[in-house]
Amino acid sequence: MNFSNFTAPTFLFLFLPVVLAVYFASPRALRNGVLLVASLLFYAEGEKIYTLVMILSIVFNYAMGLLLDGAAAPATRTLLLAMAIAFNLALLGTFKYADFATANLNAALAVIGLSALPLPRMHLPIGISFFTFHAISYVTDVYRRQVRGMRRFDSFALYITLFPQLIAGPIIRYKLIAHQFSDRKVTLEGFAQGVRRFIIGLGKKLIVADTVAYTAEQIFNAHTHLLTPAVAWLGVLCYTIQIYFDFSGYSDMAIGMGRMFGFVFPENFNYPYIARSITDFWRRWHMTLSGWFRDYLYIPLGGNRRRPARVYLNLLTVFFLCGLWHGATWSFVVWGLFHGTFLILERVGVGRWLDERAGPLRHLYVLLVVMVGWVFFNARTLSQAITYLSVMAGLRHGSGVEYNLSLYLNPALMLALAAGTIGSMPIVPQVAKSWERLADRAAEAGNLLLELLGRGAALALLAVIFFGSAMMSAHGSYSPFIYYRF
Repeated sequence: MNFSNFTAPTFLFLFLPVVLAVYFASPRALRNGVLLVASLLFYAEGEKIYTLVMILSIVFNYAMGLLLDGAAAPATRTLLLAMAIAFNLALLGTFKYADFATANLNAALAVIGLSALPLPRMHLPIGISFFTFHAISYVTDVYRRQVRGMRRFDSFALYITLFPQLIAGPIIRYKLIAHQFSDRKVTLEGFAQGVRRFIIGLGKKLIVADTVAYTAEQIFNAHTHLLTPAVAWLGVLCYTIQIYFDFSGYSDMAIGMGRMFGFVFPENFNYPYIARSITDFWRRWHMTLSGWFRDYLYIPLGGNRRRPARVYLNLLTVFFLCGLWHGATWSFVVWGLFHGTFLILERVGVGRWLDERAGPLRHLYVLLVVMVGWVFFNARTLSQAITYLSVMAGLRHGSGVEYNLSLYLNPALMLALAAGTIGSMPIVPQVAKSWERLADRAAEAGNLLLELLGRGAALALLAVIFFGSAMMSAHGSYSPFIYYRF
């Protein structure tokens, strides 16, 4: 039974409805316990014995929070924080980076003629990058006296395990939602907003992301040197749409489920593809991660307060680690450094040059940089990424016989690309607001028919999205979220 994937039928039609029913049937004092049990079951269904890794993290960080909260001497508190961060990074490093570190060490040993070490072949628990960052932000905020150490173990465990955001975020600071564990209300309006947000996210993932994913995967898995530039660009275009709708769809579903249970989670995306600079892109893309790196790494390193050379080094350090956080391969590292380099270039003059250019040119610049970056992000190896980019640039060219556009372009893909392009811009919300204002004016004027038409159209659209998504889910036309592997 698979209910650890939001788009699986067992999650949509069994796990989530049962959890909601039990949650609202339970007394308020027991509702956190219901969510905790549900969250542990959700995680254990996919990770089995490796659930103990998360439980170890919970127990350790709960204890460190209490110790940090009770310690008075600055030296003691600094030591405790260092121990807590070291433990969390060691846990993450052991499971996520042991194979990567060993493989690179073996490459160095081969140069000097020494025997290679066996790879540890560590299992990567899903969501470990996310719950580790939650834990580090918690102990750091307790150290900074921004929050008190959590006294109730069940509440702290729920903060780490809460299933809507457990696997792929948003990354939620404890200080932002601490009060919600003891004081939250579920209103009919809030619940309805949550359902709408969940359905929109479901449609983003199943109808748009998974449709373009099929073509993106086919092209990136093809013999790269045989591709034509047009096919290579189609592949990266599909992946550009896929990753945004896949991840923002997950975030919408997580935020929507949070609202159903009375939690208000921070937003994670703000139409990043309409950004006018790479700096602006990172204010809009995966905002909870970029905010985490800013507050817990970039600012402690000195942020913008140092000399320019040190600021640039800080940026490269942050984006090197951002790339490594996403995955233990050099292609992810290069992706991070690639973005960090453009942030530096924008600080040393490119940004001022962009400010003087027309808006469409600035958008084109952002899309070009981002799409080139996605090649590194999606490629299996660094060499594949370089070969793929050389094809995009026209430096290599297949015959067009093995791979050509006619193999991939079909009505379903073209509709998904069109929906993805429109959905990447704030067009739909603007239309929805205009439609809602029209319905409000109709209500004020006593025009019941027009009011029902306006409000009914929105419900009908949601129904179409849900039933279309449900059909794809039941048919098995879904895949794991991209960020599950991080």
